[in-house]
Parts: sequence; structure tokens; C-alpha cells
Amino acid sequence: MFHYSELLASGWSREQVRSQTEADSLVRLTRGVYAPTADARADNRLAAIFERLPDGAVAGFHTGAMLHGFGDVRSERLHVIVPAGTVVPRIRGVVAHESVVPVRDPVIRQGVPCAPAARCAIDLARTLRRMDALPVLDLCLRVGACLPDELRAEVAKHRALRGVCQARQLATLADPRAECRQESQLRLVLVDAGLPVPEPQFWVYDGHGVALFRIDLVYRERRIGIEYDGSSHLDHDRLNHDRSRMNWLADQRWRMRHFTARDLYRRPAHITTTIRALLTT
Repeated sequence: MFHYSELLASGWSREQVRSQTEADSLVRLTRGVYAPTADARADNRLAAIFERLPDGAVAGFHTGAMLHGFGDVRSERLHVIVPAGTVVPRIRGVVAHESVVPVRDPVIRQGVPCAPAARCAIDLARTLRRMDALPVLDLCLRVGACLPDELRAEVAKHRALRGVCQARQLATLADPRAECRQESQLRLVLVDAGLPVPEPQFWVYDGHGVALFRIDLVYRERRIGIEYDGSSHLDHDRLNHDRSRMNWLADQRWRMRHFTARDLYRRPAHITTTIRALLTT
């Protein structure tokens, strides 16, 4: 990577920089920062932007979560955290979050400083909608980016900040066993309706102790199983497997209920009414 001033100082003319860029031999990573085309990877573009940011800036929020491997909620912009009162140059596509809570012990991810995983997760848990926030926390734990105790310890540092009550509650619900965002959201719909917390990804065994099937969410004492059916369940082979599975579970006295995206996003009350009725019978 080279700053524009470094290229000029080494003998390049402005016209040479322009012509090499037009010929795709040189790539403009961001304003005033260039690299040979072969080196113009995404991580170099990220590093180039950090060249223009003030000292103390770290990747955080959506960008930090992505760098740690739990970027469940995407953003087209680069999110960075800077100390409160820091003057940040206006850079297209960059969102700077001034932080009252200092970022302690930043780590290096893809060549740039990044807030620790727990910090990124809790910042998102404070600021996202509940239905988006819990899947982020579940995935953070699932990929091993941090531990449950680290989430709870991080929440304690954010007291009095906007959204901290939501973050604190969701941190106690976060579970690494959830396998997709819709499962996390389905669990949250039930809990927010005042129903007991269901158990995720529960294995059901046959009479010989062999694990046969997993159920997305269960109330095991009541033998109630709850599943989210996405588009993959429309596959012909999957449909045949599901029918065989459902018949076996019914024989084992499991009361199964299946919900779709329409239920989850358009009529969540149908979900809670259905499950509440099962729990009371």
C-alpha cells in the first residue's frame, strides 16, 4: 500500500498515477491510498481506510462482528469505534461511533484493530431490534467468539447506556445451540409472550439409546416440539424424510407444531397462542 504523497515523493507524476490506475495496474483503495492490483484484496481495502482514521479507532458493531465470524446482520458500511471527542475525517461508507465506554484489549483481525467479540456483540445487542439482536448473540456463542460469562461481564460495563436493559436480558437468553437466526427468533417470540424458555436442538432417542432425531425447540416435560420450516423443507427428499420423522415422533407421543416465515414475521400471535394452548392441556 502506498499513500499518494509517497508515490509522488518516489518520482511518480500525477499523470503516471492516473494512467496506472486507469490501466488497472494500480488500484485506489480509498482516498489517497493505492496498491498494486494483485494486492487489492478486501482486507487491504480495510487497512487502507484505517490509514485515514485517527489513533484509537477500532472496528466494531457490524464490522467487528463480521471480523469475528458472527456477522449475522450485514451492513454495507464500515463501522468503527473511536474515543469520545475524537475528530474523525468524513469518509464515504464509514460510520464512526463515539464511545463513552473505552474499548479495552483490542485484537487484530484481518490486519486491523478490532474491539473484542463480546464488546461487538453487546454493542449490537443494545442497538439492534430484539429480533435481530438475539440471533447475533446466539451466533457469537455458537462460533466460539466468546463465552456466556464474557457477554454478561461486558453488559455490566454498559450500564446507563441506551439499550443496556435489552442487552442484559438477551445476554441471559443467548444459547450457542441455536442453528439459525429463525430458530433464535422463534425462541424469542415464545419468551417475549411470557412462555417458558424452550430448550434448543433437543435429541430424541429410540428404545436402544440411539439418537435418531433433533427437534428445534422443545418443552421436554410436556413432550412438546416446535420447529421452524424454511424453504429447504420443500425439497422432495427432505419432505419424505420429514413425514417419516413426524410419524415416528407422533408414535412416541411428541406433540409437534411447525411454523413458517409467515408465522414468524406476520402473525407471531398465532405461534404463542398455539403453544400456550398446548402447555395448558
